[in-house]
Amino acid sequence: MVAQLNHTIVWCSNQSASARFLADMLGRPAPSRFGPFDVVELDNGVSLDFAEVEGHVQPQHYAFLISEADFDAVFTRIKDRALEFWADPRGSRPGEINHNDGGRGVYFRDPDGHYLEVITRPYGSGG
Repeated sequence: MVAQLNHTIVWCSNQSASARFLADMLGRPAPSRFGPFDVVELDNGVSLDFAEVEGHVQPQHYAFLISEADFDAVFTRIKDRALEFWADPRGSRPGEINHNDGGRGVYFRDPDGHYLEVITRPYGSGG
């Protein structure tokens, strides 16, 4: 059996704002509309489908593998927006990036508190 992730729903308080935030941060095309969702398409055929929920949004973690050049662009956007960022998933290294597996990585949050991570090397790939 072959199984591939096709899409996942990202629950948020303002789906248009959250989808635009992610698309802007990752340098993606503007979100498209599909049914009740604002959709951000990724390069590997996976989409993040944003949907609004009333009440508390439980933060999730979303990690994106990007190139070194794209890391520079995303990190510039993080700094330009004065977003908090850190080098580790627990947030114990604020204001830093990591160099895991010989690459670079950084964590930051979206408007609903979802933990977003960009990395230039897959975990466990060496370095």
